[in-house]
Amino acid sequence: MAMTVIEKVLIVEGTNDRKRVRKVLDEPIDIICTYGTLSEEKLETLILPIEDKEVYVFVDADDAGELLRKQIKRELPNAIHLHTQKGYGQVETTPLDYLTQILGAHFKVKEPNGLI
Repeated sequence: MAMTVIEKVLIVEGTNDRKRVRKVLDEPIDIICTYGTLSEEKLETLILPIEDKEVYVFVDADDAGELLRKQIKRELPNAIHLHTQKGYGQVETTPLDYLTQILGAHFKVKEPNGLI
């Protein structure tokens, strides 16, 4: 019996977010950068190839991040939304131990002593 592989996709806002998240992840995950909010056209281009995958959204805790989150919720209602604390504001400035905690609930993450 063949096992179905559910591919996971993580949507973040920018390349610094992607770099930050990669520091704690310990499994190969497609990380897509939106580079801010999306036009309808860009959103469709982004969504179509990942509609059948397990999608996670991890954007900044600011107005732009919330706007993006709303756009994605409309197009991908089954996406799982991850949140950083408002005090940290941005994914790229979220402490690695807190990132590990958030991401560890959904992904394989590195051991705390393996973080740089």
